[in-house]
Amino acid sequence: MSNREGCLLRIKARRFYESAVHKVLFLCAVISILAVVFITFFIFQRGLPLFQKVSLWEFLFSTYWLPTDEANPGFGILSFIVGSFYVTFVALGIGVPIGLACAIFLAEITEGRMAKVLRSVVELLAGIPSVIYGFFGIVVISKGVRVFFGGTGYCVLSASIILAIMILPTIINLSEVAIRAVPKDYKAGSLALGATHWQSISKVILPAAKSGIIASIVLGIGRAVGETMAVLMVAGNAPIMPTGLLSKVRTLTMNIITDMGYASGDHMTSLFTTGVVLFVFIMLLNFLVNAITKKQIKSER
Repeated sequence: MSNREGCLLRIKARRFYESAVHKVLFLCAVISILAVVFITFFIFQRGLPLFQKVSLWEFLFSTYWLPTDEANPGFGILSFIVGSFYVTFVALGIGVPIGLACAIFLAEITEGRMAKVLRSVVELLAGIPSVIYGFFGIVVISKGVRVFFGGTGYCVLSASIILAIMILPTIINLSEVAIRAVPKDYKAGSLALGATHWQSISKVILPAAKSGIIASIVLGIGRAVGETMAVLMVAGNAPIMPTGLLSKVRTLTMNIITDMGYASGDHMTSLFTTGVVLFVFIMLLNFLVNAITKKQIKSER
């Protein structure tokens, strides 16, 4: 076989390999899209029939939840929606300042061995199963809340503290990436004008990384809203409207997992409808993150 024929065979083999890889990647992309489509169709197909018996207004804005009562069933999830947002935003109030401070420390202040240790700890936090967080919440967080604030310890505050710990990896990692993506010339120019290191961080770097930081917070909201097991173990799981930080609470995800084991008929349908509400909210969050990302890309151009 001549060198020319050998080269042609190698070229053909390379093209065949590249074509096969492209087809496999395309197939994987199609499977991912179909999975989302089928999940969406399944949830809506099982959840929307409830509105033939219950109005959308009653479902979203009523606090009467008693689907097992045959005489006067109630399918209002307002208390669960309020509970979800209450727990989530208290968790953000705790987790965002800590996460942002840690991201600034990793990106702009520390380096070397200390930075590697901290990043390893953050990655470890992301890998701990939810049930372990729940056990930690029962043994440490709930007990501490009961000792220092009173009550049973199973409440909004305990659930929020656990969620704050769980969303830290998301906020820290994405915020650090956003801060590091800021051009070094911004900081150099600020320092050259006489600003201190902290002034350069707070007045120049953080505003320039604002879009990425907001995206990390929005993704943290999605992580907090979708969490079930850890919150179920420490929040009290009471189907009532929360009245304060020490009040027991039930979130949307908790309501689904609590009733799914014994639900049937309209009760089961209402749980799928609750899933539709969660699905729509998460989709809106994803669209918001995409919009923020596109805005950041346009501003950089």
